[in-house]
Amino acid sequence: MANQKIDVGYVAELARLELTENEKATFQGQLEDIVKYVEKISSVDVEGVPPTMHGREIVNAFREDEVRPSMDREAALVNAPRRTENEFYLPKIVEGAES
Repeated sequence: MANQKIDVGYVAELARLELTENEKATFQGQLEDIVKYVEKISSVDVEGVPPTMHGREIVNAFREDEVRPSMDREAALVNAPRRTENEFYLPKIVEGAES
């Protein structure tokens, strides 16, 4: 990307942003600095370095599934405004969908 100019106006248009000329000039410099930094990082030799998502090990914090006592179905449904058999009844909320 060396020596290529970023068209900030075009990028802003794609993002549906309205920028003043002053903002375009500010962002132009900032984006060019970002691209230079990415190019600098790209030159680092990472041969033999395994790809990682995090800088340190992530431990799975999930518990094992186990059956435990829970709320009785009737107690859960007692205040339901509407129900159908043993379930909550909810109105359709998707607009434009045909029944």
